[in-house]
Amino acid sequence: MAEALYGLGGFYTSGGRAGRRGDFLTSPEVGPLFGAVIARFLDAEWRRLGRPDTLVVHEVGAGPGTLARTVLAAEPDCRDALDYVAVELSGSQRGSHPEGIRSRGELPDGRLEGVVLMNELLDNLPFRLAVHDGAWREAFVDAQGDEVLSAPFDPVPAVLPADAALGARAPLVDRAATFLSDTIERLNGVLVAIDYFAPTTAGLASRPWREWLRTYAGHERGRHYLAEPGAQDITCEVPLDQLPEPEALRTQAQWLELHGITGLVDEGRRFWEEHASAPDLTALRMRSRISEAEALTDPSGLGAFLVAEWRGRA
Repeated sequence: MAEALYGLGGFYTSGGRAGRRGDFLTSPEVGPLFGAVIARFLDAEWRRLGRPDTLVVHEVGAGPGTLARTVLAAEPDCRDALDYVAVELSGSQRGSHPEGIRSRGELPDGRLEGVVLMNELLDNLPFRLAVHDGAWREAFVDAQGDEVLSAPFDPVPAVLPADAALGARAPLVDRAATFLSDTIERLNGVLVAIDYFAPTTAGLASRPWREWLRTYAGHERGRHYLAEPGAQDITCEVPLDQLPEPEALRTQAQWLELHGITGLVDEGRRFWEEHASAPDLTALRMRSRISEAEALTDPSGLGAFLVAEWRGRA
């Protein structure tokens, strides 16, 4: 998975990306409203910290910089203090980052201050795959690209259910868990992760694996995860029981409501009504907040994503 996504000729290193002209949409690509709510959240953190001269924000997995761009466009109250760092492994995507931010290939070493944002990052970190064929085994890929199974786990990872159907599968998200734990340990501030979270590993093992292990290309669900390495995104729902326990967990709809999406939509509606007789580009953008909010809070779509928060331990 690491090679297929991030290796030479991998999906992200060879041009795969989020966006309407890319391969899939995430919340920032719906429109500028999502970034405006994030900006309100950053303002709240800045005020909670006593309005410091500098508020550092690391957005990890920033892609082409869409979220950073819309946060800056929202002109948050903390903009003069904002030190926005877009962290993106792909050099081609870093080339699309907007002016007014810092761009890096990875998080810096040492202590982290302020806010860390992860929007649909953890589901893209390479995971191990457990398969049950009477015993739990790990799936590997051989040099010919075929899937082969290891000897039975000994011991069996505690998160895997003792009773599972023949053919059951489950992700082991060691890399995501380690990365998250390391970041929390080094952070003096708050980490917010928005993703396809699932409550338990056992719950994923009880479902058809194609529901939670997904591929995407060209805005369509892709083929089997071993097909055409580098030509499609590979992602999975992230089981929370393998991660540090979050201090807060809400649906995306709840989190956006908490941080002011309704007020922004009401503002947009009023602006449109005042300018509808001779609308300009600003008026049209304000009107679009209504449809953007519907998409971002849809309980059968993006609104069902979960938002987890951790306070740093540094």
